[in-house]
Amino acid sequence: MLRYFTSLSLLLCVFAGWAQKEPIDLQPKDTVVHKQSYGLRVGVDLSRIIISQTSDDYKGLEIVGDYRLSQKLYLAAELGTEDKTKQEDLYNFTTSGSYLKAGIDYNTYENWYGMDNSIFIGGRLAFSSFSQTLNDYQYFNSDRYWYEDDFASGSDIAQEYDGLNAAWLEFVVGIKAELFKNLYLGGSARVGLLVSNKEDENFPNLFIPGFNKVTEDSKFGIGYNYSITYMIPLYKKANKPKKKKPEMEPRPERPEKPNNGPSN
Repeated sequence: MLRYFTSLSLLLCVFAGWAQKEPIDLQPKDTVVHKQSYGLRVGVDLSRIIISQTSDDYKGLEIVGDYRLSQKLYLAAELGTEDKTKQEDLYNFTTSGSYLKAGIDYNTYENWYGMDNSIFIGGRLAFSSFSQTLNDYQYFNSDRYWYEDDFASGSDIAQEYDGLNAAWLEFVVGIKAELFKNLYLGGSARVGLLVSNKEDENFPNLFIPGFNKVTEDSKFGIGYNYSITYMIPLYKKANKPKKKKPEMEPRPERPEKPNNGPSN
């Protein structure tokens, strides 16, 4: 019995010595890997649907979508159609056509664990093909002797100008918030710079689908959208760990020179 007790004691001593040789990690690493969903997010612009239902002078629909390329970068696009009638002082016109915008979005927001929201900036290259119809017009006349309350009547026969197109660059800033799993509510503001504008010599392009109102003295246009989208998850990918900045070692202090006092 004493022999077995002695052997067990020696075995425990060997294991204790081996365990003491293993280094103790005073800064254990987090081994939990957070994976985010990657896929295609598609939806519609709510603002155009609401305005179409509440206004007799506007009909429009925009389909929005993006595809996640990396933790921060997305491919994004908008495809839409607009039909807008506008009454000016001397004429009434209707613009009808479609447009396509394509570009990228960059998410600047740092999500907490488990969140998938974004505050993004981006850019688009946009193209629109459309037609304009001059529904009726009046003549401007400073002499109001015969027409005291109105301008002289011109024509109420509709004249259509088709084969029109325009291209522009667009800067985008917006936000997307995840309401429920894979369901997002978003909004964005857009500033466009008109690059090309093909118009008829008899009637200028006063409204461009996707670009908005065109003014004579400016090539800039302003737009917005409010979207609801659903993401179709295709796969998951772990987040890239952040690179830690190397800590700077403190510079050694210079030794002070001995003060031997004034020399004689």
